[in-house]
Amino acid sequence: MMMCSRLRPSLPHPLSLRLLATTASRMMVAVKKPDRLSATLTFEDPSAFRVKSLGELLRALGIFHLCSFSVLVNNSGKLMSVARRLLGRRVFSSLLRPTVYAQFVAGENENEISQSMEKMSLLGLRPMLAVPIEEDLGESTGEKRYDDNMEAMLECVQISHSNTWSRDPMIQLKVTALLSPDLCVKLTTLIAQQPYDLNLLVRAMDGEQINFPGLDESDLAHFLSSLRRLNQIAEASVNKVRVLVDAEYTYMNPALSLVTMAMMKKFNKDGAWIWNTYQCYLKESRSLLLEALRLSETEGFCLGVKLVRGAYMDKERKLAEKQGRPDPVHKCWEDTNDSYNSSLDVMLEDISKNPESSRIIVATHNEESVRRAAKRMEELGIANDGGLVCFGQLLGMCDHVSLTLAKEGYVVYKSVPYGSVDDTLPYLIRRAQENQTVLQGIRKERDLLKKELFRRLTLRGGRS
Repeated sequence: MMMCSRLRPSLPHPLSLRLLATTASRMMVAVKKPDRLSATLTFEDPSAFRVKSLGELLRALGIFHLCSFSVLVNNSGKLMSVARRLLGRRVFSSLLRPTVYAQFVAGENENEISQSMEKMSLLGLRPMLAVPIEEDLGESTGEKRYDDNMEAMLECVQISHSNTWSRDPMIQLKVTALLSPDLCVKLTTLIAQQPYDLNLLVRAMDGEQINFPGLDESDLAHFLSSLRRLNQIAEASVNKVRVLVDAEYTYMNPALSLVTMAMMKKFNKDGAWIWNTYQCYLKESRSLLLEALRLSETEGFCLGVKLVRGAYMDKERKLAEKQGRPDPVHKCWEDTNDSYNSSLDVMLEDISKNPESSRIIVATHNEESVRRAAKRMEELGIANDGGLVCFGQLLGMCDHVSLTLAKEGYVVYKSVPYGSVDDTLPYLIRRAQENQTVLQGIRKERDLLKKELFRRLTLRGGRS
């Protein structure tokens, strides 16, 4: 994003509607000493990496160095494809497994995943497993593929819930792994003209044959099947695993939010088991969040919010330009930061007033946003370890933030993809290309890794 310089606008308080918290919920509140916060959350201490082996330090340094070159990231798909052809699948996999794969993926089977998660658990980090399956326009492959994806998601729920390392586990869900992206686009157009009643979607999830306006026989059959797939996953997850539904592109997000809100209406009566994602690089993000809060209050369900900056900026801008419509993305980095911080403040205020009404995961690698969230939690009396507010980062990245937060008693999750090299590689390439700003901004983490590496080599030299 281009930079812009201006005064930050004052933001009105958006929610006068929320009631005071119940006494029982207020028992989750604790106040930290204010003078410790600024000192402990500077994220400047390389000792956060002392839990890593020498091999892990070297691997991270090497990979982060390569990821800082945008030409490599942009062409990573082609480069990987050529390497696989030249080396053969087996040799290629054997080279990737101890390097890129080991840095960003938990493992291929339940045993490997459990080993990775047990290590994370000992460091005070919690799992947010992610099955690397998704689709985009024109990639739909039929009901059997969607049913197979549902089975993979159900297995993810089972793995997350049934192991000793599972402590209030989360999983990530891509709706487009279960519902055709092409139909999502069509639904987005339809509901802009005539919104669908959430009650109809809930009844359809329960197996009722509902007719949705604007859908032909084929689309209707697929939509009903997809709602039942989502219902199965939610039924398997409720009271066990929290399901965080990813946002995707603006041309399908309204449809994704529609089915997610229907799931919340059905399953979030007694807590936040289904969560929606809000992308703060979009100009409409704050109004969407306020509308979701209003809807959750009217419909009587708990709102789960995953707050991100967003990863599809370049594609959104190009698509808007091609279609001759206004750019949906904030014009500069400062505007996106204001949007994120404003939405963060809205949620924290709401949680402090009525802790039973909503929860948030502050999903960001931005240190300033993390500090801001921690400071507001302290000011509002929200407990670090109560689970009403938690933090999230990607596996293999931003460990200096994750480990410091966990050490200070905050609830921290790591987004953890798993699967074979073949299954996870396209996912990793897509995530790398979408998160280039993050990858190019990991200089501080590299510097801290170098300091820890130098400390160990100096200690070894001193002993010899």
